[in-house]
Formats: sequence, structure tokens, C-alpha cells
Amino acid sequence: RKRDTTGGDDAQNNGAIALYGLQRDILQGGYGLSDVRLLGCNVLLRAGVTLAAMAPVTINAAAIPAGDANTDTVLVVYGNSNGSPQGDGITSQPAAASYAVQTPTSFVGNDNVIALPQIRPAACNLVLDQVAAVASPAVTVTSGVAGMTNGTLYNLGQVPRIFAYAIRNGNLTVCDYIAVDCSITQGAVSAATWQAMWIPVASNIVSMRAEYGRDTSAPMDAIVDVYDQNTPGTACAWSAVYALRLALVARNAQFDKNTPTTIAPAWIGATAIDLTADANWQHYRYKVFQTVAPIRNIAWLGAQC
Repeated sequence: RKRDTTGGDDAQNNGAIALYGLQRDILQGGYGLSDVRLLGCNVLLRAGVTLAAMAPVTINAAAIPAGDANTDTVLVVYGNSNGSPQGDGITSQPAAASYAVQTPTSFVGNDNVIALPQIRPAACNLVLDQVAAVASPAVTVTSGVAGMTNGTLYNLGQVPRIFAYAIRNGNLTVCDYIAVDCSITQGAVSAATWQAMWIPVASNIVSMRAEYGRDTSAPMDAIVDVYDQNTPGTACAWSAVYALRLALVARNAQFDKNTPTTIAPAWIGATAIDLTADANWQHYRYKVFQTVAPIRNIAWLGAQC
């Protein structure tokens, strides 16, 4: 009884802390990217590493290796600059690596920026660049992209957050896309490298389920109509994702020789929680933590389409 009680307390703490940390990132999702034209674009983070279909929050992104069986992955993207989250207008381009902007004081050295042309290209492939110097009105970057006059320069700050969350070996883990290539599969690198990429956040978190809260009205009315896992395919569709419904399942670490759990845990979402990949799943007790996290930086844009 003592082990059951203390184990239940551990599950309660682990689940609450894990959900709080994940929800905190989701609430920031999209900061610095508050322009519908950016949504769904591919972004070259550095040589050989591309973030496909950039969005504030992505469920089961194709590039992210799947987690434990019957669990979801969540990719969160946001910046931390002090400038306008809707970007700064580029008035001219003195050189390929120099953008004259309306408010150069919003940028400082080592800020990470993305330049978008005035007309979004059909194949939207952008580049994450870094500010080398600021001399009003010009912002000089390390590489630059030509043809950005009358476009927009978005500032993601000193350390943008591109975090991939996944359940791995019964733990909630996180991978920092800015530091490493989170798309690398486990068999492609050594065990030590893989463990260094996917850092444990909370132990005994055995399942994560997520669903988009989408506005399906035509035209949009900025009200969530459905929750599902249908990945948006256009910038307009991404701008209709106003929330993320999320569930984490924490497990009591104490193995019980009996089978105290005979029915899988449930949550409000339609995507079932399935623990049967572990043959001994019934020998543990579980706690479900769930929430609806608004993606505020998209909701504040209102109805865009």
C-alpha cells in the first residue's frame, strides 16, 4: 500500500510538471511568425537541415522520428525577440546581405531572422539567417537572399525555440532543432548521440496524444469547430488552427503482481490512448493529464481566409 501511494504521488508530480512545461511552449507557439504568409513555408535552418512546413505547432511532423508505439509527437516553433512579431518592412536592399528596414532598432547582432519577399513564392523555401551588424537603416546578415525589397524581415531573437517532443522508452523527451537535426533516425547515429539528442523531460510518461483545434467555417469565423489530427496543407489552413488539445499519461513506476488496470485510460479526444504495446501494461496504475492550449499568436490574427 505504501509503494502504491508513493508511486501514485510520483506519477501525479511527473505528469503535472510534464504537462506544464509542454503547455508553456505551446502557448508561445508562433511568436515572431505572426503572418499567414509564413505558415507552411520550408526554412533552411543551416546547411543540410531544413524545417519543413513551418507552423506554430505540428502534430506528427513527417520529419520527426515516431515515438513509442501509439503515441504522437509535437513540434513547437516560436521566437523570443523584442521586435514586432509581425515582422519589419524591408524598404530597400542595398546588397544581397543587407536589408534596409523601417525600424532597425528592433534588431541587434546575432538575432535570427527570416526574410520573406513581397509576394510569397509558390514553392516557399526560406532561410534562417543571422544579424551580423546594424547601421541604421540597414540590417546586415551573414548570407542574405536577393529580391527582398518591399518584403518583410521577421526577427526570431537570439535563441529561437524549435522543440520536438516525443515519448521514447516510456519518458517524455525533447529535441532542440536549433542545436541538432531532430529528423535523424535512431539507427543512423550511435546510441550515445541519440540519447544526447533526445533529452528526458519527465520519466514514466507512457503516452501523449494531441489534436488540432481547427476553424472549418467558410469563410472563417475564428471559432474552433473540430478537433482532429488532420495536418493543414496550406497557409490558410494553418491560420485556422487556434488550439491544441493534448493528453499525457503518467504511470506509477511500481509494478503490481496483480492487474489493477483492466481498461485503458481515456481522455476527451477521439484519438484513443493505447498502451498494449507493453505486454505488462495492466500491471501498472495510470493518471491522465489533459488540457486545451490556445495558440494565441494565431488566434490574435483573427479570421484570415
